[in-house]
Amino acid sequence: MPSGPLSGLRLIEMDAIGPVPLCGMILSGLGAEIIRIVRPGGQSAWSDVGEAVLLRGRMNVTLDLKSEADRGTLLQLVEQADGLIEGGRPGVMERLGLGPDECLARNPRMVYGRVTGWGQNGPLRLMAGHDINYIAMTGALHAIAQKGQAPTVPLNLVGDYAGGTMFLALGIVSALLSAKSTGKGQVVDAAMVDGVANLLSLFHAYLSTDSWHDQPASNLLDGAAPFYRCYT
Repeated sequence: MPSGPLSGLRLIEMDAIGPVPLCGMILSGLGAEIIRIVRPGGQSAWSDVGEAVLLRGRMNVTLDLKSEADRGTLLQLVEQADGLIEGGRPGVMERLGLGPDECLARNPRMVYGRVTGWGQNGPLRLMAGHDINYIAMTGALHAIAQKGQAPTVPLNLVGDYAGGTMFLALGIVSALLSAKSTGKGQVVDAAMVDGVANLLSLFHAYLSTDSWHDQPASNLLDGAAPFYRCYT
């Protein structure tokens, strides 16, 4: 029998890259039943990611969302689900007839979780982007550098996963708690640029009190202190 604090909850995970599969992995590890919607032919958005790690712990259901019948099948799954996670560009799910309005009409208590780089609105919402773009826009990338050198690329941990996955997962769990007590679902909209901006809160606080210099490797936590740096 499944165990964990989310045991008994069922979530639908739309196949995606970046924050979504990690979010599904974490929520599955917490006990939720995850139904992962995959594309015909078994092709994943990340076909080179081994299922043993990032995609573990889920049931795969193959649906062709260009098919009206398969879109209907997904809406039937929505009726029995506690939530859905998707990471498409703004408007993609709406064009398929699978956006928040359609899903919440079928199941008013469900949580509709979505994550993008730039948010659902604004001038950049349809622009392609990657982790490094989001953390550059917020200033986080500038701060992760040595003096006189280009910034260090911190894998894709800061934007995709810390700014995206973690804020999405927290929002979904919070909304699930609300739905349990109120019977009403809601949309959880996570944008990676917003998440990273929140992660920088401590450093903005330091800046506001003149405790931080806006130059890389000049401060307590960015490598200037001899007891807080890497040595070879």
